[in-house]
Amino acid sequence: MTGWLIAFILAMAVGLALWRFGHMPRITREPVLAALLLGLGGYALQGSPGLIGKPAKPRATQPRVDEATIAKRQELGNRFGSDVAWLIASEGMMRAGLTEAGVGYVKRGLRDYPDSPDLWTGLGNALVVHAGGQASPASVYAYHRAMAIAPAAPAAPFFLGLSLAQSGRLEEARETWAGMLARAPADAPWREDIALRLRAVDMMLKAR
Repeated sequence: MTGWLIAFILAMAVGLALWRFGHMPRITREPVLAALLLGLGGYALQGSPGLIGKPAKPRATQPRVDEATIAKRQELGNRFGSDVAWLIASEGMMRAGLTEAGVGYVKRGLRDYPDSPDLWTGLGNALVVHAGGQASPASVYAYHRAMAIAPAAPAAPFFLGLSLAQSGRLEEARETWAGMLARAPADAPWREDIALRLRAVDMMLKAR
């Protein structure tokens, strides 16, 4: 009953204020009154004044891409280009927790640049984030597409190994990173990073 009373008082207050201070000509009074009545009618149809009020439950935390992942992608892949622009837009969405939109941006980019290893790697990353940090068949496929297009590029095998390790698939992660290290040029700046990750995986495998 309180809800109805509040709605009625508000409608009357708005009507009175418009009549007293709005200087409405007579011809406009009936449409305004009709609009107020329609509002009350809508409340009658859709409102729930009898329900007990209670605080809304907070939404569960949405998965987000972390800045370290974005920095690593920039380090290992291209930072500029029309195809990379779609990646930057995707990462912006994922920063906000809009992971489905992030995946959509990369897929849209792939329509224009189907042979971009950066976009295929970005799709794998977006799918992993959308899945809460877990590797999925779709993300693994995306990484392998990137590796097939650019076998010497380090980004796709790095992130593939990372997603596998995060998913507890340590043997597969080790195989991926070991192959990456074996193919790496002697002066590759990321060799030491991969070697350290391999040692960490080996320690975890021994601890099982």
